[in-house]
Amino acid sequence: MTKGIYPCHFQDLLEMDPQDVCRRALCSYDSDTQGYTVAIWDANYGVYPREPRVVHLNDGAEVTQTFLNLFIVHYLLTAQERPITKQWVSVKDIPGGAGFFRGPHAIPGDLIANRYKDDLKAFSDACERLNGTLMDMADRAYSFRMAPRIPAAVLFWRGDDEFPAEAKLLFDDSIKDHLALDIIFALAVEVCSRLAK
Repeated sequence: MTKGIYPCHFQDLLEMDPQDVCRRALCSYDSDTQGYTVAIWDANYGVYPREPRVVHLNDGAEVTQTFLNLFIVHYLLTAQERPITKQWVSVKDIPGGAGFFRGPHAIPGDLIANRYKDDLKAFSDACERLNGTLMDMADRAYSFRMAPRIPAAVLFWRGDDEFPAEAKLLFDDSIKDHLALDIIFALAVEVCSRLAK
């Protein structure tokens, strides 16, 4: 069993029409393997609801990161045929987000801030390794295509003698149509964790 996913989520995916899933999530389906292929961030992943597991297709390894698994499977389950708005919002601008994204669900941007501190070049190098696109925001910022319908942006302000470094995540306003708040949190944790490595 793929870590972090309840069997019912794979069962729900198994009962869906693959053509509908592919249209909504902009992914593909192989009837021979009975699996979906979806582009997530910097790689292609296979989702096999009958087995059930999620696999990194570049090396065939099963995905073990709980938050990444949650995001991938729920993206296939709940993505909608909605265009990207090109309007960036913080998680607290998402309906219900101001109350949800705090305490145990606070976005861990400090992982990025503590990792890079005042080093813009190291931050930029990490973002570019993950196929980030440079943006004209903050001291340095990059956007990423987390899934075909899910853009995200990471904004970074370097620290100095007066203020500590700060990192913030933004999402396209359309994310509210695709993912529940807990899955947005799972995605945000994955982004912060990957960039802080």
